[in-house]
Amino acid sequence: MIENYAVVLGVLFVILGLVFYTASHRLFQRFYAILPPLLFCYFVPGLLSTLGVFSGEVIGEKSQLYQVVSQYLLPATLVLFTLSMDLASIRRLGPRLILVFLAGTVGVMLGGPVALWVVSRFAPDLLAGGPDAPWRGLATLAGSWIGGGANQTALREVFHPSEKIFSQTIAVDVIVAELWLALLLYAAGMATRFDGWLRADATAVDEVRKHVDAELSARQRIPTLTDLMLIGAVGFGITGAAHALAGLIVPYLSQFPALEKFSLTSRMFWVISLATLGGIGLSLTPLRRLEYAGASRIGTVFLYLLVATIGLKMDLTAVLGNPALFAVGALWISIHGLVIFGVARLLRAPLFFVAVGSQANIGAAASAPVMAAAFHPALAPVGVLLAILGYAIGTYAGYLTGLMLQAVSNG
Repeated sequence: MIENYAVVLGVLFVILGLVFYTASHRLFQRFYAILPPLLFCYFVPGLLSTLGVFSGEVIGEKSQLYQVVSQYLLPATLVLFTLSMDLASIRRLGPRLILVFLAGTVGVMLGGPVALWVVSRFAPDLLAGGPDAPWRGLATLAGSWIGGGANQTALREVFHPSEKIFSQTIAVDVIVAELWLALLLYAAGMATRFDGWLRADATAVDEVRKHVDAELSARQRIPTLTDLMLIGAVGFGITGAAHALAGLIVPYLSQFPALEKFSLTSRMFWVISLATLGGIGLSLTPLRRLEYAGASRIGTVFLYLLVATIGLKMDLTAVLGNPALFAVGALWISIHGLVIFGVARLLRAPLFFVAVGSQANIGAAASAPVMAAAFHPALAPVGVLLAILGYAIGTYAGYLTGLMLQAVSNG
């Protein structure tokens, strides 16, 4: 069992290096055409965690490695991605993207109560009351799946689940959400086939990709040391400023408890939002040219490390703790998937809209950019912007879902 953070970090980078090395080799091209490299960057660390290679301390929510990656590298990644964003091109994606995202939100809101009712027919204990009532933990899961951890924390203070049921809910959140992410990453490798089934018009997405590729091909250059230092200064400078401002904003807003349900008292919400706004602002300045020196590529390195770190949290053996609760989670995410894919087919929206819209709900800022970048690095800012929208509505939508879960539980 590995307990040293330096060793864990080394193992993660070796995994990433091997995946990308084999993906670039012609012998593995057919293999990775079926299973995208990003899937292995995520799944291999998860498999090692399930096998007990890493200690719980280095892979849990309080892991110092995860704290560094999520609080420092993630905001810097968002800055470097949004630094190069082309707002005019993103606008061409149209309103269908927002509609598909909102369909995903509705799928989560309806899926929870329906899943609890269905599974409780076979496991009546799910309708138990008191602090250990499963619906209390599931209500916090609704916040996590329509926004993120900040929304989940807010709803925990509203519905007061016991430590036992909350810890089991966290296990459901991690395992089910990450398996869903794995399925979407797999689907991204076959986007053309899925777009055919969805009868999708992917013209806008293709145009954005072609426009960005053409611009990079014409202006890309070998980065100098000055370029690399400026990229670091921009990414971590904005991240530092975001943390500093969040440290001023959150204590002030905490004086108004009513704002908590909108995640406005969450430090991470403000860090993510301010870092994103900083990157968008700089994209309108000459610093945008740092993209031609590889700003988003450095951001992509951080992003893949985030993917591997998220994968560390997967432990399939946790299902044994409360299988009925996991059954609720599995059915819940399936209903979400049916709703968002169904709406996408009606709107003839491409898989990109489905995958990013879903992850902006289920995974928030940690995985929505990952999902978008799986289609093209230039599309990562789309995931960032949708994730912020998820943060904004997550607690309120999660609260309504919690009330519906309570109604199902009380019969």
